[in-house]
Amino acid sequence: MLRYVLRRVPSALLVLLLSTVPIFAVLRLAPGDPAAIVAGPDAGPAAVAAIRHGMGLDRPLTDQYFSWLGHALRGDFATSFTSGAPVSELVLRGLGNTGTLAVCALLLAVLIAFPLGVASALARTGWLRTALAAFNALMLSVPTYVTGVVLVLVCSTWLRLLPPGGYVSLFSDPVAGAQFLLLPSLCLAMPAAAVLARFLTASLQRVFHEEHYFASRMRGLSGRRLLLRHALPNTAGPVVTVLGIQIGQLLGGAIIVESVFAWPGLGQTMVTAAHARDYPLVQALLLLAVTAFIVLQLLSDVVYAALDPRVRERT
Repeated sequence: MLRYVLRRVPSALLVLLLSTVPIFAVLRLAPGDPAAIVAGPDAGPAAVAAIRHGMGLDRPLTDQYFSWLGHALRGDFATSFTSGAPVSELVLRGLGNTGTLAVCALLLAVLIAFPLGVASALARTGWLRTALAAFNALMLSVPTYVTGVVLVLVCSTWLRLLPPGGYVSLFSDPVAGAQFLLLPSLCLAMPAAAVLARFLTASLQRVFHEEHYFASRMRGLSGRRLLLRHALPNTAGPVVTVLGIQIGQLLGGAIIVESVFAWPGLGQTMVTAAHARDYPLVQALLLLAVTAFIVLQLLSDVVYAALDPRVRERT
């Protein structure tokens, strides 16, 4: 197992290193000058040039890239262009809120996907299978910003059950905090739940046609025991891999969901920083998102290999 992990780590580090190039370049390809934004509309060319020099933006792009990469490897992400605060402090300030939203969305996604996937795999009648497949496709195809608006209209405007947006800390007021957390978590969880449910359905249907499952049925085992002891354990490995990918998708989807529901997390910070062309802050947030995705994917592969020794033997 240790050798499998050691073989996977270098490729993950290489992907992370290569990802720093588009992370550095993506915002610089967009129009806009951070120095002009910081200087204000009334600043003259000399003032803008002085601010650009202070930011280091007049240096060659290769020098800027290697300087940023070297500081990032040491954990130094410089200071924000717009606020002047250390980037690490700004990231940590929103990380807890985004983490809370992502964890709650992940729990909701699993709670939705598990019964939906099992029911779709066990459905005997055509209309039930069609209805479940349609519901799954609806969750997967509708964009999160549309889902968010619909949830606000139904749950907040019409039914008046939950607040339409905002934030209350779970530590200061758990009840109110849970009410503000539920809608954005549900909006973020639905696409992930649809993917997990579809993959779980396909995996269960594959297991239902394998010889060991038929042999277990011939021994007279009940349907529930067959499902819990034979079918579901054989789908654990692939589902864990898909779950790791979906966790990364949750972090990316949080940008839109936090904007819709005015949730003060990294998504809101990313949108504000991108509009202001705050290069250090945007680069740190993108690097954090890519790192989290790669680490989660690596962990899911390790868990898959631990559940299925054949994966370790093939690699």
